[in-house]
Amino acid sequence: MAPIATTTHQPAHATPVSLKEKDANASSPLAGRSNEEFWKTANDKLVSFGGGWMPVRIVKAKGTVLYDEEGNRLLDWTSGQMSSLLGHGHPEIVDTVTKYVANLDHLFSPMVSDPVLDLAERLTAMLPKGLDKCLFLSTGSETNEAALKMAKMYTGGFEIVSLSASYHGMTHGAGAATFTVGRKGYGPQVPGNFTLPVPYAYRSPFRHPDGSYDWKTELDYGWDLIDRQSTGSLAACLVEPIVSTGGIITLPDGYLTALKEHCRKRNMLLIMDEAQTGMARTGDMFGFQHEGVVPDILTLSKTLGCGLPLGATITSNEIEAVVRQRGFFYLTTHLNDPLVCAVGAKVCEIVVREDMPRQAREKGELLRAGLLRLQEKYPLYIGDVRGRGLLQGIEIISDPKTKSPGSKLGAAVAERCMDLGLSCNIVSLPALSGVFRLAPPVTITPEEIEEGLQIMDRAFAEEVAKL
Repeated sequence: MAPIATTTHQPAHATPVSLKEKDANASSPLAGRSNEEFWKTANDKLVSFGGGWMPVRIVKAKGTVLYDEEGNRLLDWTSGQMSSLLGHGHPEIVDTVTKYVANLDHLFSPMVSDPVLDLAERLTAMLPKGLDKCLFLSTGSETNEAALKMAKMYTGGFEIVSLSASYHGMTHGAGAATFTVGRKGYGPQVPGNFTLPVPYAYRSPFRHPDGSYDWKTELDYGWDLIDRQSTGSLAACLVEPIVSTGGIITLPDGYLTALKEHCRKRNMLLIMDEAQTGMARTGDMFGFQHEGVVPDILTLSKTLGCGLPLGATITSNEIEAVVRQRGFFYLTTHLNDPLVCAVGAKVCEIVVREDMPRQAREKGELLRAGLLRLQEKYPLYIGDVRGRGLLQGIEIISDPKTKSPGSKLGAAVAERCMDLGLSCNIVSLPALSGVFRLAPPVTITPEEIEEGLQIMDRAFAEEVAKL
């Protein structure tokens, strides 16, 4: 789970171009505030998150399309914050929110309501045995924080292992297990956090004699280093099935199986963070199912709430029973809120009924084929295409021989895409290469996929011509 990384230039309204159709109904609810006043207020009143604001003023979102204050349309290829799995304003979600905000929105946290049980039953019916009990929270950070506390209490250990390109949240424990950004300037992190090298096939120095990627030796080497540093109190390993913020790095086939065996040997739990990969996006209902490895604890957020703040920490009957007996406590203001749980239950219903995993696979094949065509057309600047389903990444380079990152070109292409009517995300965090993270809603149409690809093609052509 991670924020959208953005460019850092000062916001300025993009000039409309011919590819951007206008929606006469998309008018700002704050029509009396000029653009100049809007951005002045933003800069005066909002705390910076550490990056720059996107240079667009969105006033309406519907389906896979965003509209700015002038009615210009933007295809949304980030699903908001990688969350709007079913697009914006899905009619069944709107009906559910309308019903529950009027009748059963929020309760004293220890009160259990029917929407909470509906969501728990639907989720556990979609999951294999061993993922039996649910804790419903608001954000991915919270779900990972709860999972880490469960693991520490269950194992009696305190040491946590995550990948070197990890992003698991901003709370104390989740932030300490995050190694992409946000570690400097705050003093000591939570003690006992270690990293494994992220299995980055495109760039890893671990190679077989024939040049192919040797992820197994790399993984064994990483665990050897951890064993040398550990105090003997290893509790859990926390990973994503596809490392998103780190650059859409797809774990090699067999990696999760080997990782779970390493955890088993050390009496650790395996926690799977599926904030972005859960609920069908990658072509499987859950990312871990691609390899058939069942985690000890599963965390969901983003896609589960379809844009609303909902997360879930799910574990086995055994783990829950042990931590309950030992005094596990995790109570928040919005624990088990009926409104968002009702939305989550509706998301589960739609995802199963509409066979969203199949849709993600089929539409993902169209998207990937188009991205590979772009790579063929711009081989000097697109180094790698990777991902699964509707979570795809393209890595921008400046030199195909050295694989030098092309972050500057990537940022320029992303900005030009915005001008032309496509909102897409370039990972430009420090120490990471420029990688587009593409995650449109699963409800996207083939025509919208082709439209977005054409926009990307035009943006690449125009920006490459400037080099």
